[in-house]
Amino acid sequence: MANLQAVTKDRHAGKRWQRYSSYSFAANDAVAALVVQELPKACMTLPIGFISVEGRYVPVAVQGLASGKNLLVAPDGRWLGGYVPAGYRGYPFVLANAEDGRQVLCVIEDSGLVSETGGEAFFDESGQPSKAVGDVLNFLSQVAANRQATQNICAVLQKHELIQPWPIKLQTEAGEQAVQGLFRIDEAALNALPAEALDEVRKAGALPMVYCQLLSMQHLQKLGQLAQQHAAAQASSLQTADGELDLEFLNDGGTIRFS
Repeated sequence: MANLQAVTKDRHAGKRWQRYSSYSFAANDAVAALVVQELPKACMTLPIGFISVEGRYVPVAVQGLASGKNLLVAPDGRWLGGYVPAGYRGYPFVLANAEDGRQVLCVIEDSGLVSETGGEAFFDESGQPSKAVGDVLNFLSQVAANRQATQNICAVLQKHELIQPWPIKLQTEAGEQAVQGLFRIDEAALNALPAEALDEVRKAGALPMVYCQLLSMQHLQKLGQLAQQHAAAQASSLQTADGELDLEFLNDGGTIRFS
């Protein structure tokens, strides 16, 4: 488990932190939670689905086809997808809930990015959080606020039974294998909604999420290609002449800005 510590003057006034240069920290994430504001960018390059968490649905970027394997992270830590989920971009910082319900900025101290010397200061000479730390806090706060809006939209989709299991089957050396635990929009149920229910979905702002998820499913094939590349590299160390995996089919790009 990560060593997560609240950022405080007593603990971090004399310490510094570095920005990540590798996505190895995400190498074991088969999915990554998304918020509604980033879906239009994410759907352009990543397959999007839903997972069920404590009876509620959460939109996620589908990054792997087996538990514990993120196909979008190369062996050298490079990100192979065209879009990086917002939840990763504050690393090594996260927002955590305190006992009194407040959200507190925390840092993962065993990330290898916290030290006594290199990088940026946590606090400035006046004892206030540095501008860099303030920028990270602002970004993570906006993501957290958008997550609540995302939950509200998913609740409306769930109310009208517009989310169904996503049957995904893979061909492996051992034969056909089903991917469990992913859900998608039920397009037939959407088209069959009575006018009043469809209007409720529209007023909730849920239609962009619906269309982004449906559009994104075309990218599932990319994960299959990436899985083959990873397997080939692991089994026989096949590489291109410049020492990299052959990933020419990944040519998309995308970013998101919270304003």
